[in-house]
Amino acid sequence: MILANGHSARDIYELLNNKKILIEPKSFAVGVRIEHPQELINTIQYHSNEINPYLPAASYSLACQSEGKGVFSFCMCPGGSIVTASTSENELVLNGMSNAQRNLPFANAGMVVTVDENDFTNYNDMGALKGIMFQKKLEENAFIAGGSNYTAPAQRMCDFIERKTSDSFSKSSYYNGLKSVALHELLPPFITKRLQEALPLFNKKMKGFLTNEAILLGVETRTSSPIRIPRDKDTLEHIEIAGLFPCGEGSGYSGGIVSSAIDGERCAEQAAKKLNS
Repeated sequence: MILANGHSARDIYELLNNKKILIEPKSFAVGVRIEHPQELINTIQYHSNEINPYLPAASYSLACQSEGKGVFSFCMCPGGSIVTASTSENELVLNGMSNAQRNLPFANAGMVVTVDENDFTNYNDMGALKGIMFQKKLEENAFIAGGSNYTAPAQRMCDFIERKTSDSFSKSSYYNGLKSVALHELLPPFITKRLQEALPLFNKKMKGFLTNEAILLGVETRTSSPIRIPRDKDTLEHIEIAGLFPCGEGSGYSGGIVSSAIDGERCAEQAAKKLNS
């Protein structure tokens, strides 16, 4: 069996845990989605106010360290939109997407902070599922803060750094609407602190990135799996169950579309080798 569950397949993790099949908590990352006018990102990245119409919508990739934790942009979507990606009722999860033409007037990206087992010790009684419970609580809090109707809790970027509630918002691609919320209080303090430190640093790399034209929307929590399903490094089989091949992002061995595909190839090769032997 090749087990290629997605990173949000909580029912699979619960099934494995209930059957006492070994799973382990792992680090992942949580934060917000940030949305700028695409025209502003184009101006910053192309260093010009007059953009050649044949140039594509500009993208960016940002990363830094803050007190030993990585803070980084994730899943940047030029000319795209922010969408609901919740997998359960009464939880709010945001993600981003771009259509093929990348021609919408918005640019968005996840802006997230690495979290590990030391950050969710409050859920130690959940064993291997403690990262999922940390993730789930953030999503439930965001759902309630937004009004319990999938409206997104939101705050302008400079207001977030200055710890001020935003009075109004410019247009956003998020179709369920925005509600002004103090995200600096909604997020765990160690997430807020590191984002507040990182955003001015990113502005030094991309002058103009730090602006109240940009909106932070909560929450982005599904960057990767909070669980690893352990496997042998050579055979790729589960370390306790012969013939079970944990595979891809949901098993904790990849971090996106391409790396998941490559891991799928590796697992298929090892499964074929086992059958042929």
